[in-house]
Amino acid sequence: MSDNTEKREVPENPAIPEVFLKPYDPKETEEALYAKWEDSGFFNPDVCIERGVTDKDAETFSMVLPPPNVTGTLHMGSALMIAIEDILVRHARMNGKKTLWIPGTDSAAIATQAKVEKDIQKSEGKTRHDLGREELLKRIDAFVEESKSTIISQMRSMGASLDWSRYAYTMDDTRYRAVMEAFIRMYNAGLIYRGNRIVNWDPKGQTTISDDEIVYEERKAKLYTFKYSKDFPISISTTRPETKVGDTAVAVHPDDERYKEFVGKEYDVVFCDVPLHIKIVADLSVEKEFGTGALGVTPAHSQIDWEIADRHNLTNRPQVINEYAKMMVSGRLNGMKVGEAREGVVAWLREENLLESEEEVNQNVSTAERTGGIIEPLPKLQWWIDVEKSFTVQNSEIPGIASGEQVSLKELMLKTAEHGGVKFVTERFEKTYMNWAKNLRPWCISRQIWFGHQLPAGWDITDPGNTDGMLHYRKGKVFDLFDTYANKFADWNQDALKNSEPLPIWAEFNGVRIINFAMADLLNKRENISWEIIKEDAELKAQNLPSNSVIVKSDAFVSNSSIIQDPDVLDTWFSSGLWTFSTLGWPNETADLKNYHSTTLIETGYDIIFFWVARMILMSGFFLGQVPFKTVYLHGLVRDGQGRKISKSLGNNIDPVDMAEKYGMDAVRISLIAGMAPGTDSRISEDKIRGYKHFANKLWNITRFVLTSIGSTETSKDSLTPTDSTLIAELDALTKAVDEHFKTYRIDLASDAIYQYLWKRFADEIIEESKPILSGGDAEAIKSRQYVLLTILTTSLKLLHPFMPFVTEAIWQNMPKETKLGEPELLMVAKWPKG
Repeated sequence: MSDNTEKREVPENPAIPEVFLKPYDPKETEEALYAKWEDSGFFNPDVCIERGVTDKDAETFSMVLPPPNVTGTLHMGSALMIAIEDILVRHARMNGKKTLWIPGTDSAAIATQAKVEKDIQKSEGKTRHDLGREELLKRIDAFVEESKSTIISQMRSMGASLDWSRYAYTMDDTRYRAVMEAFIRMYNAGLIYRGNRIVNWDPKGQTTISDDEIVYEERKAKLYTFKYSKDFPISISTTRPETKVGDTAVAVHPDDERYKEFVGKEYDVVFCDVPLHIKIVADLSVEKEFGTGALGVTPAHSQIDWEIADRHNLTNRPQVINEYAKMMVSGRLNGMKVGEAREGVVAWLREENLLESEEEVNQNVSTAERTGGIIEPLPKLQWWIDVEKSFTVQNSEIPGIASGEQVSLKELMLKTAEHGGVKFVTERFEKTYMNWAKNLRPWCISRQIWFGHQLPAGWDITDPGNTDGMLHYRKGKVFDLFDTYANKFADWNQDALKNSEPLPIWAEFNGVRIINFAMADLLNKRENISWEIIKEDAELKAQNLPSNSVIVKSDAFVSNSSIIQDPDVLDTWFSSGLWTFSTLGWPNETADLKNYHSTTLIETGYDIIFFWVARMILMSGFFLGQVPFKTVYLHGLVRDGQGRKISKSLGNNIDPVDMAEKYGMDAVRISLIAGMAPGTDSRISEDKIRGYKHFANKLWNITRFVLTSIGSTETSKDSLTPTDSTLIAELDALTKAVDEHFKTYRIDLASDAIYQYLWKRFADEIIEESKPILSGGDAEAIKSRQYVLLTILTTSLKLLHPFMPFVTEAIWQNMPKETKLGEPELLMVAKWPKG
């Protein structure tokens, strides 16, 4: 029997609730049902344990929601993500697991700041520099507060059973402390450094961006072939001749017989008014078949060329394009935009008879995802994470990595997947991940915007060599001592401080952050600083900080202090990389961190694997010696009914909120996952959604028939007719099939199996076959069939609930209490049927 129930007792001629006498109306039910779920507290696993719904020793299921943009709105891609995750969460909860699904939102710093700046420029004619950092951040915070309710309310409208008591925001105080802690630990391990390297520079947004935030657009371009001068022996080809004023070498393949005699030779030329010193080098990275087989090496404006320069000890790396994509060389090109300079160089080549050919080609142009600006590779002094440097994993729970083992971040990421620490539902994505990890370069973590976690690094501008960084908290708040010093110096007083060994602190005076200075140094540099060791303080307790912390009691540094903080902020993916454990209270050793990390699963779109999934594996491995999640489920893109990518230009966008308004959210949810295997793209159309609205109505009508048909009955499994026993066995087989599909994350197959059974088997066949039995004179057969009908209905509601939570809960709420045989009032915490 599908729910292990031996008896069903139903009252004589039960009254059919009036609600079933009219069609199902999602508008009348969905908002009220979500409020009922949320008010119950059952989204919180602690409440489930307290109320006896979940056993305290039950298996754990935990997952973080990939945080949507706090200023964004729900689209079909995010709706698909929420639908899949809520299905898995509701299934786990009904199976009695300690189920935690953590909600959160992301600052989307570059996009959010750009939006606010644009609005200010439009309404006030001012730039961020007119306002100043503090005022701009106030405006951004106000904008975020005003906007975030939209995406949060839309997540609720999806039926997402998130534990809102654990809501997190990437820029809140708890995440701030985690980010600061993470930075200093990596810095102390020697993994974070400041250095000059090529970055992806967005001239429009005036900031660096990561490789993963680049969008490649295919555009027509010209491939020019020419020589630097008439007596230069080798021709080169490029689509960007304006960069050639920054060349310092020409690279050829070592096996290219055409150029062997020139390797090692050096030439001086004047190219478009700019003196160049060119060395011919042999490098395996050169493609002999492309163009002339010779590559003009521009170290300051190409990552590949920078690496060639490294390999051949080319120290001359002149920058010829500035942050505004304008030429910064002397002569005719000075001050030109790169597009104008390109035409200028080509015109000069023609004048000098150096241009050998030009060919139209298709070219992938790098653009910034958030601003659309064309990316310029530029050498910049930035903060980086070294992925090649080894560190010690103190306590490892990662398969393939032993406690105390020395590994690099790159090795950590590779071993995690190689040894099964993290498993990918779709095999091809594991190969993609491995390939990306093998080719991992230093990670640039600094951004030249103001909205974000400001880099916890600073120096005395009178001492250019002092560029190290330490942590800080805001003025007036608690400044925590490092744990390694906390007990040792718990009873310090001011005099003891003056004579102590140097002690790193976190501090701030008059808005100036003091970072990486020893306490004794501070006291020697400035007068009138008073310190107080706090033993008991409400603020300490509220922040879960050690009781032996220091509070700054006076403003000792004057406003013209030479000590400054780095104005850059951290890459948003740095803070997002901590998401699985910062949301559980890290760096504090919380009960949540102990109980729910490593998380069970991460589910997100396959287009975000590099952005986020890989970085979480990196961060969790370094800070906790754990995998952030055991399984990676990557879904595909949502396309329109014709299989086209949804875009504004095609005008084929389908708004999930609008569709829910017309057809109900259940129809939207199940239509998104129908026919969608993990990692494959999904098709959505209004016709498809409308079809599942009909399915919701069908379920409503099935319920009305079953409740109308049952009468007073008392039976057991043994009293079923042979035919009805077969029907129960068939239902058990369905339950087992659905469970198997869940185990392999084929929720598309699970939903289709339930759909096909309910519509074709139950409604079209079993119910029709039941009508003559119920109107016949065989009392035992009637009782048997009534039992079967009610069993199929209640079991089907449970099986379908994760997929279509609103209509199933609406039915469950309105069924007579006796028909539910002691099951919980809410279907969302009813026991999952066992086949």
